[in-house]
Amino acid sequence: VQLVESGGGLAQPGGSLRLSCAASGFTFSSADMSWARQGPGKEREFVAAISWSGREEYYADSVKGRFTISRDNSKNAVYLQMNSLKPEDTAIYYCTVPGTQWSGQGTQVTVSS
Repeated sequence: VQLVESGGGLAQPGGSLRLSCAASGFTFSSADMSWARQGPGKEREFVAAISWSGREEYYADSVKGRFTISRDNSKNAVYLQMNSLKPEDTAIYYCTVPGTQWSGQGTQVTVSS
């Protein structure tokens, strides 16, 4: 199993970033997918999840209305569109598969002016 995140970087408060995750080594089109994050000095926390079909989405209260998770089963990819970024969104963001220990190496997102 391989999960490779990309798209992180530095953004200003109120700005946007789009994270991508390329998945391989398992049947992506049958798997629910999720994003988690770990901020400095904090434990890893759930951010968003999407069902295998893409019909159902779930969000942490802290990102609801600002972040959007999506997927493209033809590309074995899952995305996280992050808008209205806040300094407290600063974290390493991980692509994960719910119910497993599978996780990517993470991509750093820093929100600062």
